[in-house]
Amino acid sequence: MKIRDWDINLKIRLAGEASFNIILWAFFPFLSIYFAESFGKGWAGILLMLSQALSVIANLFGGYCADRFGRKRMMVIAASGQAVGYGIFALASSPWLPAPILGFVGFSLASMFSSIYYPASQAMVADVVPEEHRAGVFAIFYTTANIAVVIGPLIGSALYLSYPFIVLSAASVICTALATVLSGRVRETLPSHVAERVRQKPNEPWHRFLTDQLRDYKVIISDKVFLLFIIAGVLMSQTFMQLDLLFPVFLKETVPLTTLFSYGDWSWQLTGEKLFGIIVSENGLLVALFTVIVTKWMLGYRDRYVFIGGALFYGLGIWMFGQMSTFWGFTAAIVVFTLAELMSAGPHQAFVSRLAPEHMRGQYFAASSLRFTLGRTIAPMSIPLSSWIGFQWTFAILAGISVLSAVLFNMMFNRYDRQ
Repeated sequence: MKIRDWDINLKIRLAGEASFNIILWAFFPFLSIYFAESFGKGWAGILLMLSQALSVIANLFGGYCADRFGRKRMMVIAASGQAVGYGIFALASSPWLPAPILGFVGFSLASMFSSIYYPASQAMVADVVPEEHRAGVFAIFYTTANIAVVIGPLIGSALYLSYPFIVLSAASVICTALATVLSGRVRETLPSHVAERVRQKPNEPWHRFLTDQLRDYKVIISDKVFLLFIIAGVLMSQTFMQLDLLFPVFLKETVPLTTLFSYGDWSWQLTGEKLFGIIVSENGLLVALFTVIVTKWMLGYRDRYVFIGGALFYGLGIWMFGQMSTFWGFTAAIVVFTLAELMSAGPHQAFVSRLAPEHMRGQYFAASSLRFTLGRTIAPMSIPLSSWIGFQWTFAILAGISVLSAVLFNMMFNRYDRQ
């Protein structure tokens, strides 16, 4: 399905979300540095954990509200909320009102509304795209998101570190423009049968959806294979979540200046912060270029070896990162790290689709996202941990956790084969 054949809703979203993702990645990778400098590593880790926990709850509400109040309405509300949040963050980063705690409030508010936005946006794709074309549409959105990961950090290295107020203000303006366009040009796509079902339950308490979802999770978690998959996934996520948490703090504190190239008396040198922007861009570029190639390559291997190999490569990549001190060393580590990412993403989703009973497939996919929501809630603990035991031991522990996830994946497949 070519883009010119897409529903107008999706074309508008693709352009708007691509613009926002670029500006988001211009500052998002550097936020752990900002909070660590403002509050200290201990409080930075705790505050980031709190922010992610609030986002998990907001994500549950977002899915419920998208079905109850409509996709368009929730996306407009969420984009407007993000504009307010980033506006507060920009004000707190300005020369006139430098207030880190206010910046944290703005960031948390924007993150919560972002978690409300995406369930509605994903549901809209399912509403307007035939089932046989959905994977291709999602793939295009995924590709544009990774292109933003390439471009955004380079912009951030050049602008955000020196002019945070301007970059954050631009994020607020883009969110405002997105909300305005969504409100004026996008139509509601909530299926009539879903709206009718909601109308038939006008007096249902707002918290009923949460108890229903928790009950569904209880049934799903009784599947021991799936439970091991979730636990192993949460452990493995402690490595790849560090890309925008521990990695920037580590580079800033341990790499005051590094040389990328030198020729005679001329040399190109970068601070650790700017080097981090290039490292993140390398990761995004590798993902954009090699996702299809590595996914096809992995089809030639059994899932057991792909899952275990991905976890071990994550462990190796994060251990290597902690040992490096030069640009080319960090580049080698991020290549290994990205290979683990590409090995894991597609096969994990395919495994869930095979594991789930047909009538519970949607619920299984929703539950599988706990790997990321729970993982991101725990992952910021690496920042205060690095101040207590040092970076080398922190990276070693994270590598060990990834190896443990490989052990759990092996246990999972032993049980899966018996079944």
